[in-house]
Amino acid sequence: MKSTAIVTMSDANYFDLLMELIDSILRFNESKDISICVLDVGLKDQQINILNKKVYKILKVKWDIEVPSFKVLGNEALKSQISGAFLPKHFPGFNKYLWIDADAWVNSWEAIDLYIKGSDNNKLAVSTSADRSSGRVLRADWFFRNYAKIKSQNYKHAKSSGFSETIARTIGLMPHLNLGVFCLNQHAPHWEVWQKNLKKALKHGKIYGSGQVAMNIAIYYNNLPAEFLPTYCNWIYMDNIKFDLKKNTFVEPYLPNHKIGIMHLAGKNMNYVRFNKEYLSEISTLDGQKIKKSLRFRNFD
Repeated sequence: MKSTAIVTMSDANYFDLLMELIDSILRFNESKDISICVLDVGLKDQQINILNKKVYKILKVKWDIEVPSFKVLGNEALKSQISGAFLPKHFPGFNKYLWIDADAWVNSWEAIDLYIKGSDNNKLAVSTSADRSSGRVLRADWFFRNYAKIKSQNYKHAKSSGFSETIARTIGLMPHLNLGVFCLNQHAPHWEVWQKNLKKALKHGKIYGSGQVAMNIAIYYNNLPAEFLPTYCNWIYMDNIKFDLKKNTFVEPYLPNHKIGIMHLAGKNMNYVRFNKEYLSEISTLDGQKIKKSLRFRNFD
């Protein structure tokens, strides 16, 4: 058995994106040293037959934590908010587990190496949502002279999920951890603490966002160790991305214009990209040109 598993999850609607993620991994020679595992939350039989030729294992996953049906509303894909906390249970025997959302694809193997290396010494390897290209880090409502009400994703999710004011304030001003890509080793203490926090979050709050707030609390309040990787390892700022025509690759918008490691088509504003293979985005090049380019892997040349 190989020591590292790359794990993702998909339903039938995300199958094309899933295949692009897998193909983006398999094109690298280094992929021979990893196993690709897929959590099935609604794939069709013919899709599973195709996947079986490319991946190590496919598992139809159940709810790892019991959730009331009125919170699920038939959306099995919401299991993605929970199942990531139980990867050693679903695919036992691996030393390291690297999760990548199905709406992401690997542009440079350097990012994979950094996630695997970053999870050494029982650390969580993860990127934050804070980046110099993102503009505002915090939002605020100014209401009286020098006073403002700070709006924080971490604070909001912690409070709506039933956590104390102390916990919400502790994580409120910290950079939000994006668990669309993360890596942990099998013996890391994070799994148990994450699951405990997740059970509390699901009891009081919504399913969506529960996994991330639970892990943000594990890192910032429970003080579990983390290795914060550059945002090019999990790039979500597609509006600001640039293209290097000489190197034929997507890069960060500011110097040194580092090559993007993992392209993550996250957020509602990316629906037109995720569900339209032919959509071309207008992207600035490093030499100041404007070009039309697909952000999807399959159409990437």
